[in-house]
Amino acid sequence: MIRDLQKAARQLGTTRPKLIAAMKEAGLLNAQNLPAHPLRDRFYLQVKRGSWYHETLGMQYSESTRVTQAGINWLADKLGLERPPVPEDNRGVA
Repeated sequence: MIRDLQKAARQLGTTRPKLIAAMKEAGLLNAQNLPAHPLRDRFYLQVKRGSWYHETLGMQYSESTRVTQAGINWLADKLGLERPPVPEDNRGVA
Protein backbone atom coordinates (compact mmCIF):
# COMPACT_ATOMS: atom_id res chain seq x y z
CA MET A 1 0.00 0.00 0.00
CA ILE A 2 1.38 3.37 -1.01
CA ARG A 3 0.33 6.48 0.94
CA ASP A 4 0.54 10.19 0.30
CA LEU A 5 2.38 12.32 2.85
CA GLN A 6 -0.87 13.25 4.63
CA LYS A 7 -1.76 9.62 5.35
CA ALA A 8 1.84 8.72 6.21
CA ALA A 9 1.98 11.61 8.70
CA ARG A 10 -1.28 10.51 10.29
CA GLN A 11 0.04 6.95 10.67
CA LEU A 12 3.26 8.27 12.23
CA GLY A 13 1.31 10.42 14.69
CA THR A 14 2.30 13.82 13.32
CA THR A 15 1.04 16.40 10.83
CA ARG A 16 1.91 16.71 7.17
CA PRO A 17 3.79 20.04 7.56
CA LYS A 18 5.83 18.67 10.48
CA LEU A 19 6.62 15.48 8.56
CA ILE A 20 7.75 17.46 5.50
CA ALA A 21 9.91 19.76 7.64
CA ALA A 22 11.54 16.79 9.40
CA MET A 23 12.13 15.00 6.08
CA LYS A 24 13.73 18.12 4.58
CA GLU A 25 15.93 18.57 7.65
CA ALA A 26 17.05 14.93 7.37
CA GLY A 27 17.85 15.44 3.67
CA LEU A 28 15.14 13.09 2.43
CA LEU A 29 13.15 15.69 0.44
CA ASN A 30 14.27 18.45 -1.91
CA ALA A 31 12.80 21.95 -2.26
CA GLN A 32 9.89 20.63 -4.37
CA ASN A 33 8.99 18.04 -1.67
CA LEU A 34 10.18 15.21 -3.91
CA PRO A 35 12.66 12.52 -2.82
CA ALA A 36 16.17 13.98 -2.69
CA HIS A 37 17.69 10.57 -3.54
CA PRO A 38 15.10 8.80 -5.71
CA LEU A 39 17.29 5.82 -6.58
CA ARG A 40 18.69 5.22 -3.11
CA ASP A 41 15.30 5.52 -1.39
CA ARG A 42 13.14 3.95 -4.11
CA PHE A 43 11.88 1.14 -1.86
CA TYR A 44 10.57 3.68 0.67
CA LEU A 45 9.69 6.86 -1.23
CA GLN A 46 8.19 7.02 -4.71
CA VAL A 47 7.08 9.80 -7.04
CA LYS A 48 3.54 9.85 -8.41
CA ARG A 49 3.30 11.68 -11.69
CA GLY A 50 0.01 13.03 -12.99
CA SER A 51 -1.19 15.10 -15.91
CA TRP A 52 -4.42 16.65 -17.08
CA TYR A 53 -5.57 18.95 -19.83
CA HIS A 54 -6.72 22.49 -19.04
CA GLU A 55 -8.81 24.32 -21.67
CA THR A 56 -6.79 27.54 -21.68
CA LEU A 57 -3.44 26.49 -20.20
CA GLY A 58 -2.99 23.20 -22.07
CA MET A 59 -1.36 20.15 -20.53
CA GLN A 60 -0.62 20.44 -16.83
CA TYR A 61 1.79 18.16 -15.00
CA SER A 62 2.23 17.35 -11.31
CA GLU A 63 4.54 15.25 -9.16
CA SER A 64 4.09 14.24 -5.53
CA THR A 65 5.88 12.02 -3.04
CA ARG A 66 4.34 8.75 -1.88
CA VAL A 67 5.48 6.52 1.00
CA THR A 68 5.49 2.72 0.62
CA GLN A 69 4.47 0.29 3.36
CA ALA A 70 8.15 -0.40 4.15
CA GLY A 71 8.76 3.35 4.14
CA ILE A 72 6.60 3.95 7.21
CA ASN A 73 8.95 2.18 9.64
CA TRP A 74 11.98 3.44 7.69
CA LEU A 75 10.77 7.04 8.10
CA ALA A 76 10.05 6.50 11.79
CA ASP A 77 13.62 5.26 12.29
CA LYS A 78 15.20 8.02 10.18
CA LEU A 79 13.24 10.81 11.89
CA GLY A 80 13.35 9.47 15.44
CA LEU A 81 9.59 8.92 15.61
CA GLU A 82 7.81 6.05 17.30
CA ARG A 83 7.04 3.15 14.98
CA PRO A 84 3.30 2.69 14.42
CA PRO A 85 1.73 -0.55 15.65
CA VAL A 86 1.67 -3.38 13.14
CA PRO A 87 -1.89 -4.33 12.21
CA GLU A 88 -2.93 -7.84 13.20
CA ASP A 89 -2.72 -10.36 10.36
CA ASN A 90 -6.00 -12.23 10.23
CA ARG A 91 -5.56 -13.90 6.85
CA GLY A 92 -5.17 -17.34 8.46
CA VAL A 93 -8.53 -17.20 10.22
CA ALA A 94 -11.00 -19.67 8.73
